[in-house]
Amino acid sequence: MTFVDLKQKEVINCNDCMRIGCVADIDFNPESGQICGFIVPASTGLFSFGKCMRYYIRFCDVVRIGPDIMLVDVCLDKAVMKEDECRV
Repeated sequence: MTFVDLKQKEVINCNDCMRIGCVADIDFNPESGQICGFIVPASTGLFSFGKCMRYYIRFCDVVRIGPDIMLVDVCLDKAVMKEDECRV
Protein backbone atom coordinates (compact mmCIF):
# COMPACT_ATOMS: atom_id res chain seq x y z
CA MET A 1 0.00 0.00 0.00
CA THR A 2 1.36 3.41 -0.94
CA PHE A 3 0.84 6.86 0.57
CA VAL A 4 -1.38 7.79 -2.38
CA ASP A 5 -3.62 4.82 -1.52
CA LEU A 6 -3.86 5.99 2.11
CA LYS A 7 -4.72 9.57 1.12
CA GLN A 8 -7.84 8.34 -0.67
CA LYS A 9 -9.26 6.59 2.41
CA GLU A 10 -11.74 8.14 4.79
CA VAL A 11 -10.86 7.86 8.48
CA ILE A 12 -13.81 6.74 10.63
CA ASN A 13 -13.78 6.69 14.44
CA CYS A 14 -15.18 3.46 15.92
CA ASN A 15 -16.12 5.23 19.19
CA ASP A 16 -18.85 7.38 17.66
CA CYS A 17 -18.94 6.19 14.02
CA MET A 18 -18.16 9.72 12.84
CA ARG A 19 -16.06 10.65 9.83
CA ILE A 20 -12.85 12.38 10.90
CA GLY A 21 -11.46 13.20 7.47
CA CYS A 22 -8.87 11.84 5.05
CA VAL A 23 -5.19 11.16 5.69
CA ALA A 24 -3.07 14.21 4.82
CA ASP A 25 0.35 13.17 6.07
CA ILE A 26 2.24 10.31 7.71
CA ASP A 27 4.56 10.54 10.71
CA PHE A 28 7.27 7.88 10.63
CA ASN A 29 10.54 7.07 12.32
CA PRO A 30 13.29 7.43 9.69
CA GLU A 31 15.71 5.25 11.62
CA SER A 32 13.42 2.22 11.86
CA GLY A 33 11.14 2.98 8.90
CA GLN A 34 8.04 2.33 11.04
CA ILE A 35 4.88 4.43 10.78
CA CYS A 36 4.20 6.28 14.05
CA GLY A 37 0.93 7.95 13.13
CA PHE A 38 -1.28 9.76 10.64
CA ILE A 39 -2.21 13.43 10.42
CA VAL A 40 -5.83 13.99 9.49
CA PRO A 41 -7.30 17.48 8.91
CA ALA A 42 -10.60 17.91 10.71
CA SER A 43 -13.78 18.30 8.70
CA THR A 44 -14.58 21.93 9.45
CA GLY A 45 -17.62 23.99 8.73
CA LEU A 46 -18.10 26.71 6.15
CA PHE A 47 -17.13 29.61 8.44
CA SER A 48 -13.82 28.28 9.74
CA PHE A 49 -11.46 30.26 7.52
CA GLY A 50 -7.90 30.45 8.83
CA LYS A 51 -8.42 27.82 11.52
CA CYS A 52 -6.02 24.92 11.66
CA MET A 53 -7.64 21.84 13.15
CA ARG A 54 -5.81 18.55 12.70
CA TYR A 55 -5.82 15.23 14.46
CA TYR A 56 -2.83 13.02 15.14
CA ILE A 57 -3.91 9.37 14.96
CA ARG A 58 -1.31 7.02 16.40
CA PHE A 59 -0.64 3.88 14.37
CA CYS A 60 -1.53 1.72 17.37
CA ASP A 61 -5.06 3.29 17.33
CA VAL A 62 -5.76 2.00 13.82
CA VAL A 63 -8.21 -0.90 14.02
CA ARG A 64 -8.38 -1.87 10.37
CA ILE A 65 -7.51 -0.51 6.94
CA GLY A 66 -10.01 -1.55 4.32
CA PRO A 67 -10.33 -0.87 0.60
CA ASP A 68 -12.23 2.41 1.14
CA ILE A 69 -11.88 3.42 4.79
CA MET A 70 -9.55 3.33 7.76
CA LEU A 71 -11.19 2.47 11.09
CA VAL A 72 -9.60 3.98 14.19
CA ASP A 73 -10.41 3.80 17.89
CA VAL A 74 -9.39 7.16 19.34
CA CYS A 75 -10.60 9.87 21.71
CA LEU A 76 -10.65 12.94 19.47
CA ASP A 77 -10.22 15.37 22.39
CA LYS A 78 -6.78 13.89 23.05
CA ALA A 79 -5.84 13.61 19.36
CA VAL A 80 -6.17 17.32 18.51
CA MET A 81 -2.86 18.81 17.44
CA LYS A 82 -1.83 22.20 18.80
CA GLU A 83 -2.04 25.10 16.37
CA ASP A 84 1.74 25.59 16.28
CA GLU A 85 2.17 21.92 15.30
CA CYS A 86 -0.04 22.52 12.26
CA ARG A 87 2.14 25.17 10.65
CA VAL A 88 4.43 24.16 7.85
